[in-house]
Amino acid sequence: MPRIPLGVWVTDAVDFLTRHGRPVFNAISDVVGGVVHGMDHLLTAPPSLALAAVIAMLCWWLRGLLAGVLTFAGLMVIDGLGQWDAAMQTLTLVLVSSVAALVIGIPLGILCVRVSAVGAVARPVLDFMQTMPAFVYLIPAISFFGLGEVPGIAACLVFAIPPGVRLTELGIRQVDREMVEAAEAFGTPSSRILTRVQLPLALPTIMTGVNQVIMLSLSMVVTAGMVGAAGLGANVFGAITQYNLGAGAEAGLAVVLLAIILDRMTGALGQRLAPAARRHAERAAHGGVSSVLRYRPRPALALSGVVVFALLATTLGVMGSGGGSKGKPITIGYIPWDEDIAVTQLWKSELEKKGYQVTLKQVDAGPLFAGLGQGDIDLFLDAWLPATHADYYNKYKDRLQDIGVWYKNASMQLAVLKNDPANSVADLKGQSARYKGRVVGIEPGAGEMKIVKNKVLPGYGLGDYKLLQSSTAAMLAELDRSAKSNQPIVVTLWKPHWAYNKFPIKPLADPQNAFGSAEQVHVLGRAGFAKDFPQLTGWLKNFKMSDADLFPLEDLVINKYKDTPAQGVAEWEKQHPDVVKRLTS
Repeated sequence: MPRIPLGVWVTDAVDFLTRHGRPVFNAISDVVGGVVHGMDHLLTAPPSLALAAVIAMLCWWLRGLLAGVLTFAGLMVIDGLGQWDAAMQTLTLVLVSSVAALVIGIPLGILCVRVSAVGAVARPVLDFMQTMPAFVYLIPAISFFGLGEVPGIAACLVFAIPPGVRLTELGIRQVDREMVEAAEAFGTPSSRILTRVQLPLALPTIMTGVNQVIMLSLSMVVTAGMVGAAGLGANVFGAITQYNLGAGAEAGLAVVLLAIILDRMTGALGQRLAPAARRHAERAAHGGVSSVLRYRPRPALALSGVVVFALLATTLGVMGSGGGSKGKPITIGYIPWDEDIAVTQLWKSELEKKGYQVTLKQVDAGPLFAGLGQGDIDLFLDAWLPATHADYYNKYKDRLQDIGVWYKNASMQLAVLKNDPANSVADLKGQSARYKGRVVGIEPGAGEMKIVKNKVLPGYGLGDYKLLQSSTAAMLAELDRSAKSNQPIVVTLWKPHWAYNKFPIKPLADPQNAFGSAEQVHVLGRAGFAKDFPQLTGWLKNFKMSDADLFPLEDLVINKYKDTPAQGVAEWEKQHPDVVKRLTS
């Protein structure tokens, strides 16, 4: 059977929509981005203690005194983990995407009940939306909206709509038909039957749908950290790519606590709105300790408390955010390669000293070049040319500025343990059993992975080896385990990299030059970067680093101070004052 070129059709369709629908997508991006940034400022500006009190007061009103106390404690744990701002950014994305999904989903669910043709068409579409892997939604979202929060919300929206539609439809269909017929017998109009009979009785099921929409939005927001959406998702993604177990555990626990709080509050809201559930809860809570723990203030008292704490939080937030103007904003994108992380952290430190307002976005190579081409990212410090990033560079080069080269003689290679008998890639042929038939790779979007797969393995007749896709951190972790146990291993590696100093490994010769000639590490800017940042462009053109300068910086930022990279940069700057002085001279 001939191959169906579905991928080509989808790509052409997305390209067509991107070209001709850009004004619409830009307008949507501006509106949604404005809402997100406004709400984000509202949640992150007040002190954490005041905002936690507001949320705890709401939970007290919804579920009871014990729930309010536990909510406050959970929020304080998030703050104690240093994840407060990230958690509030995540909460912003969840609220915006959930509200949008419900605004679309609930009316569509009602329409599916009242118009059978709509339901027949909607069901397979909802099946498709719900079963398609969530990562796939991020790809067209980047093309339409660039990097950041907006594509994350767009992906959340598509992923979270189905339960809102399905449970709204299910709730209405489950309403006793006799109730509807009784209303019709009294001559009640169809619209009033919907609003006075069907929706009130279907409310518990609809609120279950609301809960599911919020939970799916939260799970997708974490995934959206891969495309530059701020919040806990970005922290989790960064911890995964850098193999930072501690940071991953902290961000993961914050996600769990936030999910539990949202789940309990939305569940309680459903009880408060459903008359039968509310009466049952009131009967269950009377007398003894249970009545104290489940005591909920009257709406007037609860509203007064929320208003007082909200005003306090807003006042303190305004006071805390006042004074001092922010410098010129700049967004630096980076990929999870160690030299890029280290150099990006170095420039962030230096630019903030010069008054710049620096935002970092960690994404994979493909989305990063797309972000540069669309202007969502201003600067990228680790473009390997002419081979590794050639595909991405050639695709977007008309919308990029090549500012300069800061490292020469960079190279890619396969590496093995130092005591391994192999000295060349050719020596691997016929030895796949020794290396478990695998070459441990890095991120699938990395240019080196394409070269190994398409040139190195076929060129040396290594068809019996499987190239494993993982991440730089996972590859290094596997290399560490193999080195400690003296088990043979082949990994994809490159120079410059601190791994050659830390592990007993050696690069394999490439007699066929399958990896190509030595590469150079370039600094790339978006279109118009030199005009917008003339002084910084001059600094970057003169930026150069040697192995003696770079390897210690990598070791400090990636290894010694991986949880606090700014501290690693500060220690390196004390050790290399002459290099620091040259950066902005």
